[in-house]
Amino acid sequence: MNKRKKATIHDIASKLGITASTVSRALNNHPRISDATKKLVNKTAKDINYQPNNIAAALRNGRSRLIGIIVPTANRNFFSSVVRGIEEIANQLNYKVIISQSYENFEQEVQIVDTLLSARVDGIIMSIGKNTEDFEHLERIVEKSIPLVLFDRITDDVEVNQVVIDDYLGAYKTVEHLIENGYKKIAHFTNPRKINIYSERLRGYTDALRDNGIPFDKNLVIESNMQLEDGQKSVLKMLDERLEFDAIFSSSDYAAMGALQMLKEKEISVPEEVGLAGFGNEPFTSFTTPSLTTVDQVSIPMGNVAAELFFELLKADPKKYVPQKTVLKPDLIIRESSTRKVSQPIEK
Repeated sequence: MNKRKKATIHDIASKLGITASTVSRALNNHPRISDATKKLVNKTAKDINYQPNNIAAALRNGRSRLIGIIVPTANRNFFSSVVRGIEEIANQLNYKVIISQSYENFEQEVQIVDTLLSARVDGIIMSIGKNTEDFEHLERIVEKSIPLVLFDRITDDVEVNQVVIDDYLGAYKTVEHLIENGYKKIAHFTNPRKINIYSERLRGYTDALRDNGIPFDKNLVIESNMQLEDGQKSVLKMLDERLEFDAIFSSSDYAAMGALQMLKEKEISVPEEVGLAGFGNEPFTSFTTPSLTTVDQVSIPMGNVAAELFFELLKADPKKYVPQKTVLKPDLIIRESSTRKVSQPIEK
């Protein structure tokens, strides 16, 4: 057989002297086909490198048994753990996932959606990118009555199932913890984009200050892309502007790590002079010196719930289904970077 030609079920049938329909049933584990025939068909399929045409199967059966997953980046512990949670449920139901990364790029995100729809996935579970402000591509999914579940980074502009943690509560508890440990001038690192997770964490920060009788200082809210280098630059900005601060609550563990590096470089001790807390419970947070207080986002349970909502929607009548928003409770992980009382804020 020509190696460049893609093998088909007809090639398997010809080799074994059986019908193509028998081959198809054997490959799909039909109960009327004997185990011996199934074994022979699967061995021959492997020998000739037969690959099933999922798109054709989806057109015939109405199901591809594929779920498209879109994440901003797969190399973050949070997103990879959510994917694991989704797969735990999907694998039990004999579904597979296709994982794509938007890299926070809006155009890339739109292209991925179009590609997954062309691949006839049964639905999409995704977290939108930081730069996504137009949601026409999501509306297109909904208009096609294809199941869509958003997790972590969501939008209320499109009525779909959503799974989030209580970002407000996570932020509130973190700032309250800092205050209980004697910190009064608490800076907040956030992202300028109108993404729900950052706006909710900012709201938790401001409410915790207010409820504890600490005035809000807009100069202590520093906006950036929340990467490692942004944490470094944000600390430098506060020092250069001679802002008075004695703690930092960062909406990102990466920016918190950058802040820790710069504070060390400037010989400002953590937590004696400046308390520090992040958000995300990235693996490195337990290995820093001092170890970093952070908020765990219960990522695997989030993936479980997102998958369960997906399969619930898959079985439902899309015209009658009412989208749900599930809010999970985060865990504050208290470590060394925020647990020593201080009496006076620093001024450089």
